[in-house]
Amino acid sequence: MATLSDQNLTPQDVLARAQALRPRLGAAFRDEIVKSLYGEAERIARRAVHRLEDKKWDLDQRIDRIVTSPVWGLPIMLLLLAGVFWITIVGSNIPSQMLANAFFWLEGVLAGLFTNWGVPWWITGFLWHGVYRGLAWVVSVMLPPMAIFFPLFTILEDLGYLPRVAFNLDFLFKRAGAHGKQALTMAMGFGCNAAGVVATRVIDSPRERLIAILTNNFVPCNGRFPTLIMLATVFVAAAFPPVVASFVAAGSVLAVVLIGVFFTLLVSWALSRTFLKGEASAFTLELPPYRRPNVGRILYTSFIDRTIFVLLRAMQTAAPAGAVIWMLGNIYVGGASLANHIANFLDPFGLLLGLDGVILLAYIIAIPANEIVVPTMLMVYMGTGMMTDLPGLDMLRTLLVGQHDWTLLTAINLMLFSLLHNPCATTILTIYKETRSAKWAAASVIITLGLAFLVTFTTASFARLLGWV
Repeated sequence: MATLSDQNLTPQDVLARAQALRPRLGAAFRDEIVKSLYGEAERIARRAVHRLEDKKWDLDQRIDRIVTSPVWGLPIMLLLLAGVFWITIVGSNIPSQMLANAFFWLEGVLAGLFTNWGVPWWITGFLWHGVYRGLAWVVSVMLPPMAIFFPLFTILEDLGYLPRVAFNLDFLFKRAGAHGKQALTMAMGFGCNAAGVVATRVIDSPRERLIAILTNNFVPCNGRFPTLIMLATVFVAAAFPPVVASFVAAGSVLAVVLIGVFFTLLVSWALSRTFLKGEASAFTLELPPYRRPNVGRILYTSFIDRTIFVLLRAMQTAAPAGAVIWMLGNIYVGGASLANHIANFLDPFGLLLGLDGVILLAYIIAIPANEIVVPTMLMVYMGTGMMTDLPGLDMLRTLLVGQHDWTLLTAINLMLFSLLHNPCATTILTIYKETRSAKWAAASVIITLGLAFLVTFTTASFARLLGWV
């Protein structure tokens, strides 16, 4: 047998030759190797192991026959996802309000002290009503949902259910030219897209990992849920009796999530056949046995590795955003604030998309953190000069519909824009650090924002063509 030294070949030559021969292998070549290995292991085990009692199905297999069933697998997954959303949304309302009240009470006390000490109003406003309020808003809105969602997600992970999710969705991602494990990173994105981007490390293929990174933003993170819930409650559920209104609102939010999954698969398919062309790689997924969740691991992973990690990155970008919001609302030129001038400038383009200039301004300012979109819109609409808390639903509907001409088209397009628009600054920064490439970080913005403009423009044009608005 000839050796490498006999032919003067280097390891790099062998790898290059293997790479050249790889396209000649069939698509199922790796699957056949794995199948052969497991078949041989099974034959050896049969010869070496003798069982006193041969049970056809153990408990794990019985459960898997249901949760990985072609009929029941996806419905069970959707019900679990809806349950996690419902617990997160309902459970986070009270602690979020308590945190906000505590932070804003402290803001009032400290701002009052500055005023009593004779500190100029603009320094007090900039520090406490701008920088501090931006931080307070992001923490009060982000912390409770993440503190609920990530432990629930980690419980499913520790229980052994998440590999079953990847198994159920593998055929969809394979058809899209992506990796089956992208289902796991997509699920992580519901808590925070930055955490979802970090989670793509479980994908070995650089090409498929990049697809997962660039499409993770199409699942709404908890920072976008306040906007989606507000729109679903004020516009969609308002047309139904109060008994079913909450279920209708939850159903409409779930529908937006499913639209996001559709765009995840669509863009993954497009990328895998253009800029990131290639075949979906096979992977061996061993379904682990179901096990009792480890409380210590859940607490550490959910709070330290995920919640605190994401929150600290969000706070780094929220502080300057709060400062910018305050300056735009309090610097006046020609009798109007800079925020109003910019909103009026953006208004024609916003109307073209079925939105308005204030909405576009809010999303520009909220690039550091999606949590501040709604309070920024209310600040500009109400002319308060600082981010403003939500009034009651009736007052909110009067403000948006009665005073600022919002329609059902505005609500629908805002939900679509909130779903599809560019990643927040925390996620963009995470994409840059994970890919070590400014090009791919910029691509994530161009792909998502371009698609958001295209979809909202098409929806608005179609609605106007049919005379719906």
